[in-house]
Amino acid sequence: MTLVGPKRDLIGYEGNPPKVSWPNGARIAISLVVNYEEGSELAIGDGDATREPSGPADWPLSKRDLAGEGHFEYGSRCGYWRLMDIFDEQEVKCTFYACAVALERNRDAAREMRPRGHDVISHGWRWEDVSLLTREEERDHIRRAVDSIAETTGERPLGWYCRYGPSVHTRELVVEEGGFLYDCDAYNDDLPYWTVVGAKKHLVIPYSLATNDGKFNWGAFGSPADFEKYLKANFGRLYKEGATHPKMMSIGLHMRLVGHPGRAQALANFIAYAKSHPDVWFARRIDIARHWMAHHA
Repeated sequence: MTLVGPKRDLIGYEGNPPKVSWPNGARIAISLVVNYEEGSELAIGDGDATREPSGPADWPLSKRDLAGEGHFEYGSRCGYWRLMDIFDEQEVKCTFYACAVALERNRDAAREMRPRGHDVISHGWRWEDVSLLTREEERDHIRRAVDSIAETTGERPLGWYCRYGPSVHTRELVVEEGGFLYDCDAYNDDLPYWTVVGAKKHLVIPYSLATNDGKFNWGAFGSPADFEKYLKANFGRLYKEGATHPKMMSIGLHMRLVGHPGRAQALANFIAYAKSHPDVWFARRIDIARHWMAHHA
């Protein structure tokens, strides 16, 4: 049987990861990732045939869900600006996983990202399941996303990340597009790694669904204290390992989830806690990518 898409790799670094040389001898690189999706999700009010699943289980997907729409709107109206203030207060930078259509619908927010020092990568044209697209449709949506984000933020995105998971064609199409330095469509390691797509060497910077505020939606985090405690526990283990083999910690954030006041304060508490330790590098995805390319090629 001919395998379509990337081969599975169950081996990785085999328990012997490279001794990473993060800047200034950092033991851990912390990557804050904000998923900017609000306004690009399925919504009857935007002319889609169905909506994002939300609300009561018996609420038809073909029926407009104003409460669900408001939940998303909170993220771009309030959560975004609260997170931006926290990052300014804590003097850290993040990477936005941005859906192109979402930025088109809030251009003032889009214009704030790069001037404040944040990184913007493509999270797709819309917040969509790309596995439902044909190869040609997916190629077209990648191109649309690149052009749109370049227009709304002033620069083309250099990284890529799908909604949850890629299709079997995504990585090939990302490499084929030619302008991306890396993708984040993986959850399989604590460090970046190189792979080969066709004849081209390609960088993967894995993401995480564990250190991710999405777990508020899934019921794994009941309170902001749970979120903060888990982040600190994860940091503690990686920081210990980083004494000999520096690691990377990705923190997934959503403006409509962690952007609420109590949860945002838990994030701020964690950032302050991590910054109280020596040899910690808060890094944007593009910084990690460029460093890996320069020192771990």
